[in-house]
Amino acid sequence: MLSIALGIDCLVVSFSQGLILTQNRKKYSLILALSMGLGQGLFPCVGYLGANSIKTYLIPFAKLIVFAVFFTLGMKFIFEAFANRCKNEICCLDMKCIMAMAIATSIDALVAGGTLSILDTELFIPAFMIGLVSFGMSLTGFWSGNMFKKFPPRYLEIVGGFILITLAFKNIF
Repeated sequence: MLSIALGIDCLVVSFSQGLILTQNRKKYSLILALSMGLGQGLFPCVGYLGANSIKTYLIPFAKLIVFAVFFTLGMKFIFEAFANRCKNEICCLDMKCIMAMAIATSIDALVAGGTLSILDTELFIPAFMIGLVSFGMSLTGFWSGNMFKKFPPRYLEIVGGFILITLAFKNIF
């Protein structure tokens, strides 16, 4: 259940990427899913190992960090939709964006790893399951979003941006 709960953000973020991606879909869906899965699988390990020292500093700001990353990426998508730099294709799908999304979606997994440590739960199986489920949910989200390809890319980029901004506010409230 923890794997599914943590994978929901991966699904939604990947859905927004599936909406806006116009080229190299197979390649980017795998890169995105691998980034999401690895982040979600590794961050619980970091949280587990540093539970007592990291949680003191990170937990009070976790929601703000996630908000800032998703809000910034969402606004970037929206601004680039109107920038006319790219002719009918999406501009923001570089590794910096993908890694930022993977890290932002994995902050909850970091905290979850800390709770696993506090509860004296084994780490390997939960971390592996979280990463695997997040990988699968990311692929599912990406290809679900990709089904809406008939819309003009500019509008899809705006919708993708609003989805990320909605996720930012979801994490605050």
